[in-house]
Amino acid sequence: QVQLIESGGGLVQAGDSLRLSCAASGRTFSDYAMGWFRQAPGKEREFVGFVSPTGTNTYYTDFVKGRFTISRDNARSTVYLQMSSLKPEDTAVYYCAASSSYVRLTTAGGYRYWGQGTQVTVSS
Repeated sequence: QVQLIESGGGLVQAGDSLRLSCAASGRTFSDYAMGWFRQAPGKEREFVGFVSPTGTNTYYTDFVKGRFTISRDNARSTVYLQMSSLKPEDTAVYYCAASSSYVRLTTAGGYRYWGQGTQVTVSS
């Protein structure tokens, strides 16, 4: 069992930056690939990006490339989502998730454990 707790969400203005954190506990954090997803009101949960267990590799969906960066600190069992140049369309609840299967990492089905989410609201 892995417990994930996101933090760092809030209300910001367009163009601002924000860093989300996701603290993990329960199992060996470095065994898991970590993903970030988001869900806007009335929309499906969508993939944002993931980082490999060692932090060496990352992958992002097109609409955040160049603006969002995922990193991790395995010593602290924490994964981060650094968001910059935020847009109103980035408004959503952001979730982190953990995967030990290392497959289908761009889909929600590839992750076994999920956090409760943190709200990010970007005003225009």
